[in-house]
Parts: sequence; C-alpha cells; structure tokens
Amino acid sequence: MAFLALAVVKVWALVDAIMRPAAAYLAADKQTKTAWMWILGLALAAHLVFALPYGLLSLIGTVAAFVYLVDVKPALSAVTRRR
Repeated sequence: MAFLALAVVKVWALVDAIMRPAAAYLAADKQTKTAWMWILGLALAAHLVFALPYGLLSLIGTVAAFVYLVDVKPALSAVTRRR
C-alpha cells in the first residue's frame, strides 16, 4: 500500500512539473523546469526500479516530491494565477 501511495505522489509531482510553463519557474525564483523534471523523474524511476518504498533512494525521492508539492507548486501557482 505504501509503495503505491508514494508512487502516486511522485507521479503527481512529475506530471504537475511537466504541465507548468518553464518561465514560471524562473519567475517564482525556483530551480529550472528541466532540473525539477530530472529530479522528479529520477525519483520515480528509483522508486519503481528498486521497489522498496522505504529504501534510501526512495526516501530521498519522496522528500523531493513533497518539497515540490509543498514549496514549488504553490509558488508556481501564485505566479501563473490568472486574474
């Protein structure tokens, strides 16, 4: 169950990162879109390849996904919010 839940979180973060415009990352003063796509893509790949939800690489990837969802995503939403 934990494996699936953490995989869903990582997929959600990666899909959201892909959907956002690259200029929003710079406007929000965050890492580039390419950097976040690499970080989140590698996090998801490590999670799926090693299949250990509590392994070191999976935990690092989980932290990266939650950092994106809690810090970067709201900042990008604030920058791209339509008025």
